[in-house]
Amino acid sequence: MRYSPRGPLRGPALLAAAVALTTVAACSNGSPSGAGSPPPPGTAPAATTSAAKPTAAPTPSPTPTRTYPLSRTPRTVPAVRSHEPARGPGWKPAASAGVVLGADSAGLADEGRLLAQELGLRYRGEAAAGPGDVELALGGKGAAESYALTVKDGRVRITGPDEAGVFYGTRTLKQSVRGSGAMPEGTVADRPAKPQRGLNVDIARKHFTAAWLEDRIREMGDLKLNQLGLHFSDDQGFRIESDSHPEVVSKQHLTKAEVRRILALAASRHVTVVPEIDSPGHLGAVIAAHPDLQLVSVSGRAPRGAVDISDPDAARIVDDLLREYTALFPGAYWHLGADEYVALMAKDPEATYPQLARAAREAYGPSGRVQDLATDWLNDRAATVRPTGKTLKAWNDGFFAGGVVGAAKDIEVEYWTGKEYGARPPLPYLQAGRRLVNLNDEYLYYVLGEPNQFTYPTGRRIYEQWTPLVVRGTTPVPARYDAQIQGARFAVWCDLSDAQTQDQVAAGIRLPLAALSQKVWDPRTPTRTWSEFRELATKVRG
Repeated sequence: MRYSPRGPLRGPALLAAAVALTTVAACSNGSPSGAGSPPPPGTAPAATTSAAKPTAAPTPSPTPTRTYPLSRTPRTVPAVRSHEPARGPGWKPAASAGVVLGADSAGLADEGRLLAQELGLRYRGEAAAGPGDVELALGGKGAAESYALTVKDGRVRITGPDEAGVFYGTRTLKQSVRGSGAMPEGTVADRPAKPQRGLNVDIARKHFTAAWLEDRIREMGDLKLNQLGLHFSDDQGFRIESDSHPEVVSKQHLTKAEVRRILALAASRHVTVVPEIDSPGHLGAVIAAHPDLQLVSVSGRAPRGAVDISDPDAARIVDDLLREYTALFPGAYWHLGADEYVALMAKDPEATYPQLARAAREAYGPSGRVQDLATDWLNDRAATVRPTGKTLKAWNDGFFAGGVVGAAKDIEVEYWTGKEYGARPPLPYLQAGRRLVNLNDEYLYYVLGEPNQFTYPTGRRIYEQWTPLVVRGTTPVPARYDAQIQGARFAVWCDLSDAQTQDQVAAGIRLPLAALSQKVWDPRTPTRTWSEFRELATKVRG
């Protein structure tokens, strides 16, 4: 091979040279361009048995198709339960892309508009999905709140049997894009381990603004948490406007208009608000306006917050409030409280409060005790709320064993402690067939000022040590009761209300809430270390 002064021919130049040589050869062998030229001297005439044909230029090799490695599981909080990887570029938001709704999926308009706003896309409503689009659709079988998310051919499709599931699919997409800029190729199949997952806030002892509560709802929605408990009546305050008894309402309170705004936002994020009027204890704000309802001991002591449950007027006022607020709150749950009734913490309740003992004997015979009167109070309040169809809840220390009267079977146990008078561990409740929600004060209680040996819980401890089976202390109940444990809520209690500001509370509960969301969504042991989880939770935060 000969070399030009600039070196050997390569690439396109080599191909051009080959074509030129082929053309010259064709001309010298009788190509049309050389038909009229005589043969060179001393050369025999060319054979004429067949016509010579030109040689075609070689076909260039096609550019190799780009290959992709198998995709990785999207990084979200909580982690997705299942991801089927695939080869492909994944999906990124593009200026030309939009969010569309599938057929018969108009109910997803709120979810679609929210996602479009968050990702900077256009919302186009019910329309055929185009290149780069995200399609939301209702349909298919699956557990409540489940969803499937598929990334293929440059598009995203999120489907679920209900609106909540599709919404949670949009949270997965949002977090993945926020954390890595893209959603990986493949299919996510996801669902929660527990149906009740959330946050409880004591807004009675400390006033929290509507805006603060709304921020928590947005945070909860992104973490796939679905319950916000509001403890709005206690000794220190009654914090929601009342029409039936305005005299009990504290100066700092939420108006009903603010509550309705909170409820509307909660509904859009698939968060159910669980209100609580605690009774017959923790009614100090009501007693302040109605001192005649105060429980008084035989020695003249008036324990704070306890009404005299033998007085029909106490039941009448509480029932007035229950009827008013069950109409305000449309959610599926109502919390009756029933904890820490001081009369039952006395060494001898019957001797200390003879009027209660007398009423119990009159109602239930010689065996009647103060605990029976308290249980009957709980059942009567349940009867007031039950016609609304709401699921009823009460704290575990409002349930008593061995009495003449038993708590209604349809009341869920909200288990928080095993330190109360007549304490019972979780097993008796579970063995009796009751459904239970976990608010274990060992891990899930954030008590302002850290009184009574409470310390602010850490996300790390929840993430590494706690599961929904750990109902009391640090020991789990047997796994066979897992189905009866409906879930868990992280609780903020404001015993020393000035110990932290609203902003400090929000910062203090951020990582514990994220850790809780992981443990109630995915029953498996987390694969990430705590430091990895903490970094991810910060990265994908809404």
